[in-house]
Amino acid sequence: MTTFVDRVELHVAAGSGGHGCASVHREKFKPLGGPDGGNGGRGGDVILVVDQAVTTLLDYHHSPHRKATSGRPGEGGNRSGKDGQDLILPVPDGTVVQDKDGNVLADLVGQGTTYVAAEGGRGGLGNAALSSARRKAPGFALLGVPGGLQDIVLELKTVADVALVGYPSAGKSSLISVLSAAKPKIADYPFTTLVPNLGVVTAGSTVYTIADVPGLIPGASQGKGLGLEFLRHVERCEVLVHVLDTATLESDRDPVSDLDIIEQELSQYGGLGNRPRLVVLNKIDVPDGKDLAEMVRPDLEARGYQVFAISAVAHTGLKELSFALADMVAKSRAAKPAEEATRVVIRPKAVDDAGFTVAKEEDGLYRVRGEKPERWVRQTDFSNDEAVGYLADRLSRLGVETSLMKAGARSGDGVAIGPEDNAVVFDWEPTVMAGAEMLGRRGEDHRFEPPRPAEQRRRDKQAERDEADEAFDEFKPF
Repeated sequence: MTTFVDRVELHVAAGSGGHGCASVHREKFKPLGGPDGGNGGRGGDVILVVDQAVTTLLDYHHSPHRKATSGRPGEGGNRSGKDGQDLILPVPDGTVVQDKDGNVLADLVGQGTTYVAAEGGRGGLGNAALSSARRKAPGFALLGVPGGLQDIVLELKTVADVALVGYPSAGKSSLISVLSAAKPKIADYPFTTLVPNLGVVTAGSTVYTIADVPGLIPGASQGKGLGLEFLRHVERCEVLVHVLDTATLESDRDPVSDLDIIEQELSQYGGLGNRPRLVVLNKIDVPDGKDLAEMVRPDLEARGYQVFAISAVAHTGLKELSFALADMVAKSRAAKPAEEATRVVIRPKAVDDAGFTVAKEEDGLYRVRGEKPERWVRQTDFSNDEAVGYLADRLSRLGVETSLMKAGARSGDGVAIGPEDNAVVFDWEPTVMAGAEMLGRRGEDHRFEPPRPAEQRRRDKQAERDEADEAFDEFKPF
């Protein structure tokens, strides 16, 4: 049964915003008390958070579809809908977030680091929030915006200071078990280690982490064995330790050729050429192993490597190795540039940025793209003429109609707002005030007009009586 997963494809969906409510306040002796529709609640976000207690992506391997809750719709009486709850997804330290094309979206390192994988939709405004001096009684409300959808790839890269690399059965698991409190599986057959193991080592005043990576073989960088799956766990390590087997039973292998092959695989994988190296000649408790270690040591030192002959089984040479690794880790940490204080970069919008674009496509269709027009379209209830008119007014004020005219659009031309797979398409009819002549002053109701002075009411009633008398005189039968 799989217990460790370090790469998954995750399908996340944020919650949609709740719809706004179109309602009119009513009570005894006051049937038309004004609009009181509440706003819809915001949809929940999907947030990735680094949790040190999580070490694998196994949970997301079994259930890759995750969705946050949606906001509740608004209600009458100026009651806003409840916001959707954010969905918190814990991930291991060192998780890299990518899109399906391999572009890195976030590199999550450090406890509590967060990344919003999908953003919740806005809640729609109720008619109470849409009312104004010109629009006293809106008969519509805005719909909630759908939540964001995203397919992402989570890839775990172990965060450690030191990585043990080498052939299978070279003694890497035995070494990490005696240097730290880690208890990896140890056996006398190849590929015992199937997942990376982490251990914490204390040497003097220096504390560092060490990772045991599954064994590499020729062709590992091209996917042979387990190398390609776990070479990514070496990328974050500051120091590489070559664990070489001096007591191998294979006649075509020796420590120097093993080192050359592993270095070739690391070079082909890329990005590891500048890491400091150290060579460990293991299994010197075996007589032939000790003799071979003494034989190849001068050649390795001549290449510039710091060489340690040890026995993980007999605990020989471990103290010197531990302090040498601590010294290399300390130097690597000191060489890192100091972290700069977080700076806020402000990029003001260009003075000529209209917030949308208008482009004519090959089939003669004019396509409008922009965050505001597309969001407004999603929030419009097209079964409500007043809501459609409100959308038209908003687009006109934004300058969409003027831009269409400049682009050459004529009456009856097709206009699409949004992307090709999810757009609203209509035949464009230019207007002076985006249809205000046809639909009147949208959202206004004479029943909500302020009281008129007594003299004005008397004149209006007299005018109504005069009009009725004229109509009677015109149609009387004699």
